[in-house]
This record gives sequence, C-alpha cells and structure tokens, in this order.
Amino acid sequence: MKKAIIIISVTLLILGIVTYYLFSANKYKVPEWKTAKIENGSVSVNITATGSLNAVTTVQVGAQVSGIVAKLFVDFDSVVKKGQLIALLDTTLLYATVRDAAAAVAKANVQVSLTKSQFIRIDTLFHSKVASKNDYDIAIGNYGAAKADLQAAIATLDHEQTNLRYCTIKAPINGTVISRNVDVGQTVISSFNAVTLFTIANDLKLMQVLADVDEADIGQVKDGQKAIFTVDAFPYEVFKGFVAQVRLQPVMVQNVNNYIVVINVANPDLKLLPGLTATTTIQTDHHDSVLKVLANAIHFNPPPDYLTHIKFPDSLNQQVQTLKVAGNEIPKQGTMLYIWVKRNNVLSPELVKTGLFDGTYIEISGNIQEGDEIVTGIGATSAKTTTPTANNPFMPKMPPRKSTR
Repeated sequence: MKKAIIIISVTLLILGIVTYYLFSANKYKVPEWKTAKIENGSVSVNITATGSLNAVTTVQVGAQVSGIVAKLFVDFDSVVKKGQLIALLDTTLLYATVRDAAAAVAKANVQVSLTKSQFIRIDTLFHSKVASKNDYDIAIGNYGAAKADLQAAIATLDHEQTNLRYCTIKAPINGTVISRNVDVGQTVISSFNAVTLFTIANDLKLMQVLADVDEADIGQVKDGQKAIFTVDAFPYEVFKGFVAQVRLQPVMVQNVNNYIVVINVANPDLKLLPGLTATTTIQTDHHDSVLKVLANAIHFNPPPDYLTHIKFPDSLNQQVQTLKVAGNEIPKQGTMLYIWVKRNNVLSPELVKTGLFDGTYIEISGNIQEGDEIVTGIGATSAKTTTPTANNPFMPKMPPRKSTR
C-alpha cells in the first residue's frame, strides 16, 4: 500500500513539474532569421537593349545613267580609296551621243557665222539707206537666234559629256566594299532613283551599335554614358563603348515606342562585322565604394509576436511602420526607411537613407558599417533558441533575482 502511495505521489510530482514547465515558464521560440551582411562595393544602374552593328559612315554608290556593266574593278571586302575607279559602264551609245552633240555645236557655229555676215551686210546697206528696216530686223533676229542655238548646242554637248563621265564609277570615300549588287553584263536602268551598285563602309575600325531602347528607359540615357555589349560571334568576349547620340525619332516595335541610341565602339582588330546583333547594357548611373545590402532587407519587418516578446516600444514601432516600404516597391534615392540589424541575437531597427538599386543590391547610408548583419527574412522556427527579455535593447536591464534556495 505504501509503495503504491509513493508511486502515485512521484507521478503527480512529475506531472506538476511538466505542467509548470509548459504553462508557467517564460519561453519564446525565436525564428531563424535569414541575414545578409552589409558590403562595401560599387552599385550600378543599367538598362539593356538589343541592336545591330554598323559602320559609322556607309555610302551607297549608284549609277546616274543607264547602261550595261562593262567592267568591275572591285569586289566584296575590297579596300578602296576616294576617287578610285571601281566600275565602268558600256560607253558605246553615250559616246555616239556626244559625237552627235559635238556635230550640232559645229553646225550651230556655221549658222552663227552665216547670220553674222548677213547681218553685217544688211547693217551697212541699212545705214546707207539702201536696205529697208524690215530687212534689218530680220537679219538681226536671225543672228540672235543663231547665237542662242549655239548656246543650246553647247549645253547639250556638256550634258552628254557629263553622262559619258557618269559611266566611270569612282569611289566617293575611303573605305571597304561591303556590298556589290551587280555583275559584268548586267543592264543598269536609272530612273527617278540612282541604282545602287556598291555599298562602301568608311573606316571599320570605328563601329556603331544602333540599340533600340524602350520608351520607359530612354529618359535615363545620356550622351557619354558607358556601355558594354556582347555578340553571338564572340560569346565570351565583352566589348566596350559609349553613348554618342540619342535619336529623337521614335520607332514602333510591337506597339511600343523605341528610340535608337547610337553607341560608338572601337574595332581596332576588325573583329566586329557590320550587321552583327549586339546585346547591350548601358550604365546610366554608378557609385563606387558605398555600403550596400540585399534589397530584401528594406522590405523585412519582424512578426508582431516577436516585437511583443522583446517589448518593442509602440512609439518606435509606429515610426517604423510609417516609413515601411511595400513589398514590390523600390524606393527612390534619398528615401529614409528602417532596416533591422541583428546584434547579440536581438533585432533592432536602424534608420538609413537609400541610394542606387542595381536589381539585387541597394545602396544605404546611416549608423551602420560594413559587416553588420541585416535581417532579410524568416526561416524555420528554432525550438532550442530562446531570447530572454533581459536582452531587449529598448528596455532598461533589471537586476537579477536572488535565489531562494
């Protein structure tokens, strides 16, 4: 009987201890905080765009007269100098036209001489009162008309000689032939627009990327900004350039206005070829040697039960909530907000000012330093970690209780 009483008493004692432990002990399960350290480095704001490579100056060489291509003196990739002969059209018909115009000039000269002699004779007779005034007027009119016909014949001869010279196609600039659109024997017909025979690119050691920038980003692009780009032809190589021009004429692409941004690129080894597609990144802003942290940190707020546990002051919590940033919001430069710093296993808010945001990191400044642990989120709850209220940084520390034992 006594043994049973002892067992029951021990059992009740154990139950009482367990009950006291579960319901009377002041224990809080602290979440496992996801943290990131403040880093010192650079933050860049970039926009991306695609475009194509082109020579800085490209000239289309055409023919102003119709004819058959008699000779070609250059081909694709030929290097040419300004004034160099590059093609020749058949001159047979135009040469015959020039000879015909020259004959017309000779004939007009003869007519001028004849009418001049007639006018001199009539003029003498008229002043001797032998010829009538009518004969005098006719003679002077014929002489004037003959001189006009001579001028017209000379103009026609000049026109035909010019057309004959147009059969000789010369390079208008120094450069490289990147396109040849005709072959020997092909008939070239010139109408309202000159027919393009060749396309000559000027110095290929200086190229341009014509990048299509979305209208939402174009306001950030300015002349002189740095740019980098890659091309599929050299996937592991990054090329550098700078913004030379922002063209004002919009281009509609899939119902969205785009603007052409001209990026000048040095091409000393002639690796880059006209027409290559370039994936471009334009650096619109950049700060060096600044403090930065993962952007998740500016959106984090501790759960209410944790704030209750550490007896977080309501007045300060109200300030924190007032400057709270929405989960999908990226604050402007100079915005004041709070981030939560983990010190001695307790979280405390720090007021900081934001700067540039590069899509991952955001620049911050305030009462913080490199290496500080900033909370960015909550992980799994830890059952082993407890935080006594004595570690609350916002409340005065109470003296320890004396043992009653």
